[in-house]
Amino acid sequence: MGSRTVVAELPAELVAELTELLGERFSVSESILDLHGRDESCFAPIRPWAVVFPESTADVQAIVEASARHDIPIVPFGAGSSLEGHVLPIHGGVSVDLTRMNRIRAIHPGDLDVVIEAGVTRLQLERALGEHGLFFPVDPGADATLGGMVATGASGTTTVRYGAMRENVLALEVVLADGSVIRTGTRARKSSAGYDLTRLFIASEGTLGVITEITLRVHGIPEAISSAVCSFADIESAVEAAVEVIQWGIPVARIELLDEVQIEAVNRHSGLDHPVQPTLFFEFHGSPRGVEEDAEATAKISAEHGGLAFRWATDEGERRKLWKARHEAYFADLGLRPGARVISTDVCVPISRLAECIVETKKEASRASFPAPLVGHVGDGNFHLLLVIDPTSETELEEAQALNRSIVERALEMGGTCTGEHGIGIGKQKWMALEHGSAIGVMWAIKQALDPKGLMNPGKVLPP
Repeated sequence: MGSRTVVAELPAELVAELTELLGERFSVSESILDLHGRDESCFAPIRPWAVVFPESTADVQAIVEASARHDIPIVPFGAGSSLEGHVLPIHGGVSVDLTRMNRIRAIHPGDLDVVIEAGVTRLQLERALGEHGLFFPVDPGADATLGGMVATGASGTTTVRYGAMRENVLALEVVLADGSVIRTGTRARKSSAGYDLTRLFIASEGTLGVITEITLRVHGIPEAISSAVCSFADIESAVEAAVEVIQWGIPVARIELLDEVQIEAVNRHSGLDHPVQPTLFFEFHGSPRGVEEDAEATAKISAEHGGLAFRWATDEGERRKLWKARHEAYFADLGLRPGARVISTDVCVPISRLAECIVETKKEASRASFPAPLVGHVGDGNFHLLLVIDPTSETELEEAQALNRSIVERALEMGGTCTGEHGIGIGKQKWMALEHGSAIGVMWAIKQALDPKGLMNPGKVLPP
């Protein structure tokens, strides 16, 4: 990492500069600092030295330039819903809250793309696109900012059909560490022009620059949508059914797995009555006839793997209730232990190894001293254990960390990755070298070239 000397607090000169630039949008309020010193991870809160609220790319430029002159770190902040400590200012500095940069610049229905500022949230975009008969498919569950979703390389329940952020970002506007602004990519659907800088900044977690504007692919709302739920006698059968659906090339929009522990929690939380067994949730998009054919083929495969029932949800209200319950799995798990905290693991493996990986993981989870429901975007090999621990118990925290470590190492041994969608932050750094080997040196070279002082979200992603 490039050499730098970071002071222990903001210099008076920088405070004066940022106050003159931003007025009341520069804050050292105790409550504001507290809000920007934590995310949804299990890591202890760490306050920034100040919080700023830019309203334009020019504001971000000025903030970055001023901070760089004083060697002060910059930590981009969106909705604070990240799960691996991405937004914690572990080396102090200025938290740059982008939520006021929330304008939708342009929607191009004919070209199926949209240009937005980084602080636009997922549900805000969904409402705006819906007026044009369009939708954006990447849905991580939380109402995250799109800038945060780009920065962490987010995905979600529909990734199996529509891809993750990497497949749906066309172009970016980024403020670099020296305050210069670059644009990566265009609105064209493909290009062979030079290095793919757009993909470089996806999942960079603010360590290479501050993303201020995003151009996204969007899709027409399908003519027909149908959902179904199918329970299985055991989790291996459920996973094998999901894998065969993918291997047969059936274009399902979603395949979600909930184990019996998670189903019981969801039933209780959302007032549902699913059998307390490993269960697959499916969704199909397309024409009415196409959806029917895909669902019939999926039902047949499920039956061959011992699927006990294939229940339909064709009514929109029923479908929304079904997927709302899936997205509220985290909150359902909190209800399993009042006062508990949930640590969410996150790995992804080749789908041919998915059943083996999940079965072994379930064996370990069954021996845990706390509830550990399993959920998964099994259509693309990604799954999570939700570890419901007592936040005051060091013993349980250590046990959870050991379980997480075992899951990650198993996934890597099977040719997978330590994170399918949560990102690295500070939580997964220890496995970066094991996963990437000598390529870590190339990543450090890129980091040093773009951020020679090491001021952009320092201490994240790359191992020391």
